[in-house]
Amino acid sequence: MMRRRKRKRKLPLFGLTLLLVVVMGVTLLLTGWTVLGEETGLETVAVTGTAILPQESVAENAPGENVSTGKYAELLSSPEQMAAQNMIPFAPQKTDEISLVFAGDILFDDNYSIMVKMKGRAGGGSLVEAGFDAAILQEMRGADIFMVNNEFTYTTRGTPTEGKAFTFRARPEHAALLSEMGADIVSLANNHVYDYGEISLLDTLDTLTAAGMPYVGAGRNLTEAVRPVYFVTENVKIAFLSATQIERMENPDTKGATETSPGVFRCRNVDLLLSEVEKAKAVSDFVVVYVHWGTESTTELDWAQKEQAPLIAQAGADLIIGDHPHVLQGIEWIGDTPVIYSVGNFLFNSKTQDTCLVEVTLDAQTGALKSFRFIPAIQKDCRTSLLDGAEKARVISHMQSLSSGVTIDAEGYVIKTS
Repeated sequence: MMRRRKRKRKLPLFGLTLLLVVVMGVTLLLTGWTVLGEETGLETVAVTGTAILPQESVAENAPGENVSTGKYAELLSSPEQMAAQNMIPFAPQKTDEISLVFAGDILFDDNYSIMVKMKGRAGGGSLVEAGFDAAILQEMRGADIFMVNNEFTYTTRGTPTEGKAFTFRARPEHAALLSEMGADIVSLANNHVYDYGEISLLDTLDTLTAAGMPYVGAGRNLTEAVRPVYFVTENVKIAFLSATQIERMENPDTKGATETSPGVFRCRNVDLLLSEVEKAKAVSDFVVVYVHWGTESTTELDWAQKEQAPLIAQAGADLIIGDHPHVLQGIEWIGDTPVIYSVGNFLFNSKTQDTCLVEVTLDAQTGALKSFRFIPAIQKDCRTSLLDGAEKARVISHMQSLSSGVTIDAEGYVIKTS
């Protein structure tokens, strides 16, 4: 938390004169005592105490300086309390707004095309710069908070889930790429974070913790898996939650967390998610729910998305970000809550696919939603880039066709119309 330096006030002329008189008087008195002591053999007298200066000489805070008066100033002053409640302090780059940016699935597994291409392209240089163009990196790194879906494990252990078509694991050192690309928090609520068994999830949690990367949507037990991460400024507290409904079966490959075992936050039954959203809303100014749902490779919403989105909004979500379908899906407002049903792949495979960033801005004093912007991008040849010109217009037009009750302007700003 940034603090202003104290400003010392200058002594007035009267104060300076009085101080000089006091100092000269004390000097003469001590000199007299010293001479008297030498002449009479008296013992030396030690004078101790606190000098009393004119009141105006004491350094004071100028009005409003170095005094935290924000809504969460007291909370921010207690690192122990912040840590205990899974809260992270941050300072927005602008004084009047907070920027949140979201993207979809990423993959850092060395055995798949993304990392193979990135390494070849990097030639010993930055893997991140080999995977993203400069324009999109500027958006990612420039956000106050940037969130992505970490759709794989970090481990060298475990065995791949039997019968699963695709299983992903990355070397633990690749977790450093998250910070380099600008990520501030990741979602683990997906169907690949358990691909090499329980040990692979536990290694992932340990790796992210060691890397200083906050995560939501999975944990060593249910309490940890459902727990939000809060980002806090002096005036605004933002809650992030994440859950998955994918692998809709009684015994899924990706295990749900229990009171005594690790796993993901499952929301096939949405009741627990709704309860956690309500609790987060009660102590926050803005609540983000990042949910893994939908049907792969289709722009059509499925029954569970249609059923759960209104319930999540009613529970207190101020923003719903969806992923899993690997393609873009539409945007709508449910009451005052914007929903994008799928942000698509972000840097995940070798396909050429439209993708995006979603940028949301909040009022820095109240946490109220100011704007929602869809930023078109493309994943092509294992590299993700921003779009402009005709291609940007094409993707915006496509998203407009998928979206109801909103208008998306030429710069991607989404306006509620009904």
